[in-house]
Amino acid sequence: MEFCTLFLLISCLSWSLFVLCDSQLQTSQSQVLLQLKKHLEYPKQLELWYDRKTEFCSLPPSANLNITCEFNSVTELNIMGDKPATKVSDFSGFPIPNKTLSQSFSMDSFVTTLSRLSSLKTLSLISLGIWGPLPDKIHRLSSLEYLDLSSNFLFGSIPPKMFTLLKLQTFVLDDNVFNDTVPSWLNSLPILTTLRMKNNRLKGPFPSSIKGIRTLVDLALSSNEISGNLPDLSSLTNLKLLDLSGNKLGSHLPTLPKGLLMVFLDNNSFMGEIPTQYGQLNQLQHIDVSFNMLTGKPPPELFSLPSLTHLNLASNTLKGSLSDNLNCGRNLEFVDISNNRLMGSLPSCLNSETRDNRVIKFSGNCFSIAGHHQHPESYCREFKVHVYKSSNGGKGIGVLVGLIVGIAVLIVLVAIGFLIVCRRYCPRLRSEQHLLQKSVPENSTAGLSSEILTNPNCSSGHVFESSKSEVQILPSCRSFSLEELKEATNNFDSSAFLGEGSYGKIFKGLLKNGTQVAIRCLPTSKKYSIRNLKLRLDMLAKIRHPHLVCILGHCIEVEQDDNCSINRVFFVLEYIPNGNFRSHLSDNSPGEVLSWPERLAVLICVCKAVHFLHTGVIPGFFHNRLKTNNILINEHRLAKLGDYGLSIISEETGNYGTKGQEPKSWQMTRLDDDVYSFGLILLESMLGPSVPAKTEATLRDELASLSKQEGRVRLMDPVVLATCSEESITVVISLTNNCICPELWSRPTFDDILWNLQHAAHLQPNIAHA
Repeated sequence: MEFCTLFLLISCLSWSLFVLCDSQLQTSQSQVLLQLKKHLEYPKQLELWYDRKTEFCSLPPSANLNITCEFNSVTELNIMGDKPATKVSDFSGFPIPNKTLSQSFSMDSFVTTLSRLSSLKTLSLISLGIWGPLPDKIHRLSSLEYLDLSSNFLFGSIPPKMFTLLKLQTFVLDDNVFNDTVPSWLNSLPILTTLRMKNNRLKGPFPSSIKGIRTLVDLALSSNEISGNLPDLSSLTNLKLLDLSGNKLGSHLPTLPKGLLMVFLDNNSFMGEIPTQYGQLNQLQHIDVSFNMLTGKPPPELFSLPSLTHLNLASNTLKGSLSDNLNCGRNLEFVDISNNRLMGSLPSCLNSETRDNRVIKFSGNCFSIAGHHQHPESYCREFKVHVYKSSNGGKGIGVLVGLIVGIAVLIVLVAIGFLIVCRRYCPRLRSEQHLLQKSVPENSTAGLSSEILTNPNCSSGHVFESSKSEVQILPSCRSFSLEELKEATNNFDSSAFLGEGSYGKIFKGLLKNGTQVAIRCLPTSKKYSIRNLKLRLDMLAKIRHPHLVCILGHCIEVEQDDNCSINRVFFVLEYIPNGNFRSHLSDNSPGEVLSWPERLAVLICVCKAVHFLHTGVIPGFFHNRLKTNNILINEHRLAKLGDYGLSIISEETGNYGTKGQEPKSWQMTRLDDDVYSFGLILLESMLGPSVPAKTEATLRDELASLSKQEGRVRLMDPVVLATCSEESITVVISLTNNCICPELWSRPTFDDILWNLQHAAHLQPNIAHA
């Protein structure tokens, strides 16, 4: 009996020692981490690394720091600093105060210390102010599978001995100052899937050896100085993203692999015709070859690709006529063929008057269509491409520039004189009263591009089937009288009340023609200028996108006094009958619960809408109150974003405050609010409607827990768990982490967000919703 007891005691002690040893780093590894902290000049992200007794492997992961250990060794090290490598044109290899580490920093010593973590599989050192040439000894980290050194100040060449990192799958050096050629040995990395070296100063030819990396999925070398020809890339059969924009590449466009999803070849010097092979890329979703020197007629098959959503052929020298029978793919949402030499009639599928579910840009051509900034046909017939050589070219360009500058100065002087005359002789009160009487569809462009404003009607996404034989089309945007709105809502009766938010109450109404609408009342005590408010209302009313709630018109209630003070503003909106996104995220919600693939579809729709608000109109609309209860779902399960752009109405105008204060700009110039808010929507899509009630610290902790399976089981919505694939949900978790990252400069753009969501959807098999 005593022997058994002794045996059990020894066994327990042995097991305890084993667990203890496995949860703690070797002393040498702890020492290396403390030395790295010293090399990095004690950044605040590493303030929890006290001494050798620190339990490094037990530290909670955060957006700025994460360590993973296996068998007493560090296998994953991710550090996000606060020294982003913003564009510094005068960086010449020496430290910059407050942007880089100090003069005493040695990149060679740092990598020597780092290489002692020989078990590292993942290394991410971002925005730490690291500067200097990348030493060859980086190849000593032979177990590396993931390497990200982006947003630092590394320069010189990429070490050739890195070809020995045979396990490397992801290689990211974005936003540095590498100024040598793109390595020719990259095809020696046998399982490389991601190669990103955007925003450097890489020069020389595009290495043909890259076409031998058959495992590549993501290739991004944009915003460098790479020149020469592109080889045939059709051998890269796994490639999904190709981004070579903003370089000096020339000659003809290359043959592309059939599996590509996204292609960015804009802002180069490509010549010749667009290959007919591009019309066979059936998986292609986005292609941009704008701002090149492409000629000939675009292949008609390119417009009809089944998966294509975005086609940009602008600012080339494309010529000829497009076929009247041109077919456009059913998913095509954006087409830009502006500033070319195209003639003839505009095909019906590219005519915004008949296809208002698409954004079409075609100005600067010679189409036989009234208005829309078209040149006479002779302009396109007589156009020739002149190639100037040496000094003669310089003289020709100088004369042309001088002529353009002279004309521009003359136009400005005439415009100034016209404004002076108008202000002197046009009474302001009469002008403002005239503005109130004008209807929205009149020619007040309000800063929007002309192609977007060509059709005052709502897009085809706003057409509802009332029966099999009857279709109800929403009316044109216009001004409404207060009497019309009272009649539509039975004098704003409580039975028509739908809800109330920070932008006022909203009522359901029925117009005389039978159209159901939502009417939002924005009460305000602010003294708006009628002219300024009318301008803003017109801008909002003319925005059209299939994933934005359509604004049908507005009504301004004016008090009968000498100053014509504004009392209330009403918006008349498209009525969406199927509730908001939040009501479809839980079994406890009133709506039908959406599966993960359906939630991804909604998120992609909203992302496209926000991207359009940021980049598709001039000026852009930011700070768009992105919340799940502002995303509406119609009866066809099409997602539409509401409450967008209302910040330009809610902010005070016409009153410059006191003591010479300037008014706060209503055109928000930062996109960070929308990116962060969209990150919270992503999180709520995974966790359910409880997210808005939680603190930011709790949300960050829960997001960190989602990186592990037990955390997902504990926190994630059961419907999401049952209908998502591991690969798809992992992409979205990583994207969410980036969106709500505290450092504004490290958040993704909506281009990046859209690409990641589409990638997540591609990784998600077709699973029926729960």
